[in-house]
Amino acid sequence: MRGWLIGIGAVTALVVSGCSGESAAQPPPPTTSTTTPAPTTTTATTTVAPVTTTEVPLPPPPPPIEPPPTAEPQTTYAAIGGAYYFSSPDGLFQCGIVPLSSRTEAGCQGTTSPVPPRPDDCMINWGNGIRVTNDGPAAFMCSGGVVYTSGGETIDPPLAVGATIAEAGFTCTSAENGISCVDDATGHGFRIAPDSNEVY
Repeated sequence: MRGWLIGIGAVTALVVSGCSGESAAQPPPPTTSTTTPAPTTTTATTTVAPVTTTEVPLPPPPPPIEPPPTAEPQTTYAAIGGAYYFSSPDGLFQCGIVPLSSRTEAGCQGTTSPVPPRPDDCMINWGNGIRVTNDGPAAFMCSGGVVYTSGGETIDPPLAVGATIAEAGFTCTSAENGISCVDDATGHGFRIAPDSNEVY
């Protein structure tokens, strides 16, 4: 009986020592499974705002620039300061009926031929026209420049062949053979053309 107890005790001791040996051993480290997540692909979504086109109205065109007013040329039947200016149809003679403070005269200026000799008292241009005044017969002119002009940039309008201006006691007529002017009261006058003339 005692031997059986010893045997049991030995087995018990073995069992206990075996158990104590297992309890003293370190448990194996836990297995850690590392899971690498699959790469995430991010697609960038670009949102394009709709383009709004706005029509910008064009500015209105600038107003047209009007040329400065130009002086109207003198007409044959309108007086400037009481004077009437005109030219011969060919534009070679400038003429007028002009009231002055001391007299009224009618005359035409331009190159004519023949011309009488220059008088001693004429120290400027001679023979460049003929005039008739209300105090004597017609005569060639001695003048320093153009007398019978309205002063415009161009010569005054022509007196057409067959037309007449009768003003201030004088009558001037345009004809095929030149311009004639006469003092209505005295009958004195002249006719002038490029290649002929007469005074009376």
